Amino acid sequence: MDFTLSPKVEEMRLRIRRFVEEEILPLEADPANYDAHENIAHAPLERLKAKAKGEGLWSLSLPEEWGGLGFTMAEIAPCYEEMNRSIFGPVCFNASAPDDGNMRVLSQVARPDQKEKWLRPIADGAIRSSFIMTEPHPGSGSDPSMMRTKAEKKGGKWIVNGHKWFITGAEAATHFILMARTSDDPRRGLTAFLYHKDSPGWRITRRIPIMGPEEHGGHCELAFEDMEIPDEDRLMEVGDGLKLTQIRLGPARLTHCMRWLGLAKRAMEIATEYVGRREGFGIKLAERESVQWLLGEAAMDIEVGRMLTMRAAWTLDQGDYARKEVSMAKIQVADTLHKAVDTAIQLNGARGYSKDTVLEWIYRYARQARLVDGASEVHKMVLARNLMKEGNDFWRWG
Repeated sequence: MDFTLSPKVEEMRLRIRRFVEEEILPLEADPANYDAHENIAHAPLERLKAKAKGEGLWSLSLPEEWGGLGFTMAEIAPCYEEMNRSIFGPVCFNASAPDDGNMRVLSQVARPDQKEKWLRPIADGAIRSSFIMTEPHPGSGSDPSMMRTKAEKKGGKWIVNGHKWFITGAEAATHFILMARTSDDPRRGLTAFLYHKDSPGWRITRRIPIMGPEEHGGHCELAFEDMEIPDEDRLMEVGDGLKLTQIRLGPARLTHCMRWLGLAKRAMEIATEYVGRREGFGIKLAERESVQWLLGEAAMDIEVGRMLTMRAAWTLDQGDYARKEVSMAKIQVADTLHKAVDTAIQLNGARGYSKDTVLEWIYRYARQARLVDGASEVHKMVLARNLMKEGNDFWRWG
């Protein structure tokens, strides 16, 4: 595997880096550019989206016929990393969760008419979307087989009843992908459906308060009460829901890693700038061996995370689900993000703990990384099962 960037990808990476540097980073310092939930406000966001689209920096991973650039997973990795140098970055390029994962899976599995109806508005940046799977106890979390939300076929419609929570972006979304149980078959018991926010029979019961900061649309709790969905809005075949989650969630977990690496590098950028000029007891902090140990370890962990992420991206590009590779990247990068920003705050002292830098924002955001899209412990279970099954072939080359 050669991870040298092609001229096309390197040019795109540098263009994104310049855009973030000149257009997005300056906005972080002004409170007027934040919404009530500590993300970029609507007005500056819409301006940046239009500018990014105009400069050809839009929806890198989508096929060209849907307004994207058709980049592979390995090609988007360095670009997504550059986007999240800013806490506002990915959403400005139509590359944030959950839209990024929803667009990718719709472009892969939806019928042509469904793509036009459900994908096109998201790809154009006209609306936001949401993916609805997680349920409160005793429903499904990391284990989708525990799903209790049910869809029952009656004539040409499906009647949905159930309870979901921690649904990212639901309050701001217009189009939804809903996972529901359609039978008790352990492998083919789930089915995916599409619906519009104005469909009757569902409601947001609350926007769940979190440590924050939040994605646009928050993390919401939803109730479904005899909601009707036409069979034409079923996504894939009946019983293909688990297959759809496998298609969607692996790449989605990996794009999280790509973005988190950008935030980890930003934390180190702030740390190295500060210790390079801050003096104490007669020398600069950067000259102290104890500080160098902290910086060196964090830098190494970030590089390990990048290599695991790129290997997983390459494996996905070969047509593999890359479950093992994605799990390794997810564990490493989630831990690294938390460690990198914690190190940066420690080296910045009270300045890092204050809101004078974005470190405290990244720190609160980073804590979710070890939970979202499967807790780290669940991914370690995946690795252990592969090890028990494969033995020494777990570490095979190629």
